[in-house]
Amino acid sequence: MTTTATREPRGRPGPGARSGAALAVLPGILRSALGWTDAHRTRFALPDDVLEPHTQVNGTLKPLGELAQLGSTIRRTTAPGTPEHELAGDLVAYAWEQVAEGELLLELLRAEPFAAYPYEIYAAFAGYGLRHEGFEALARPLTATRAWAHTEQHANRQLGLVNSERRVGTVTHTDAGAVLSRTWLGGLSEPWMFEGPSGYALTHTVFHLTDWGRMPDRVPEKIDRYLRTWLPAWIDGCLESGQWDLTGELLAVAASLPGPAPAELLDAVWPVLAGAQHPTGCVPETGAPVEDPAPDPYPFIDCYHSTLVTAFAAALSLRSLRSPEQTDGAVPGRERRTA
Repeated sequence: MTTTATREPRGRPGPGARSGAALAVLPGILRSALGWTDAHRTRFALPDDVLEPHTQVNGTLKPLGELAQLGSTIRRTTAPGTPEHELAGDLVAYAWEQVAEGELLLELLRAEPFAAYPYEIYAAFAGYGLRHEGFEALARPLTATRAWAHTEQHANRQLGLVNSERRVGTVTHTDAGAVLSRTWLGGLSEPWMFEGPSGYALTHTVFHLTDWGRMPDRVPEKIDRYLRTWLPAWIDGCLESGQWDLTGELLAVAASLPGPAPAELLDAVWPVLAGAQHPTGCVPETGAPVEDPAPDPYPFIDCYHSTLVTAFAAALSLRSLRSPEQTDGAVPGRERRTA
């Protein structure tokens, strides 16, 4: 793994991690990260020229889609009536307003019927119960085309499209199990081949497979065993190299596994990630955490995703440690079986 930190992280997980250490820090981590996100919600606002060809999707629609996706998961994972639950719901509502309650996504789909990203962003809202009739009316014939079924993309990205179809409630264009077998994780790749890109590929494979942690039982037993065996070593490498964003995603994976929570791992790692979180609530993507007391110690683009991921992973970890068998009863879309 490529290292980026300039100094040793604030502690490393050890074999003697205190029982309950994760539960001691997780509520504060979640509250602080969500508070920072709320204070910076206007930074997720879409520009007036968002529909113009020159607008960069990665700097506009991508952050907003991530706010919708992770915010909706946090809302579903936290207890009704708690500040975190209400705030997560407010953030999703803000994101829905930014896309004009789906109208803007319909315009994107009309302009780029060959692109999957408008559909995937819409699916984040649809999975939460926010729907736009016109968008779905246009999407139905598009997702039934040969071109849609044969879009060339990496296996974990195709698994994401399958999950988006499930969320919208349409027939999936291929079998999720067949796609999973072609991913880095589904192939049970040699663990010592783990590095940054494969790390993000495997985390998103789990997110798409489990619908962002909502359906842990979708993780096959052999993948569950593989992850429980190797997550500690991979996370240790991420901590050593200051990869806070990937650490958060791997913690979310650990909290998305079926059955008992990997409590020893969560107890060992969460206090370390808490040490990387700035007092304002933000978390850097990579590198040594700064000691700057300024309200914005990092550029927004360098911390918004890692902060959202930290909140997401914290909410899943709290659920996993408190009620490991809980799911929200999501109903999957119809699977199209392919040979």
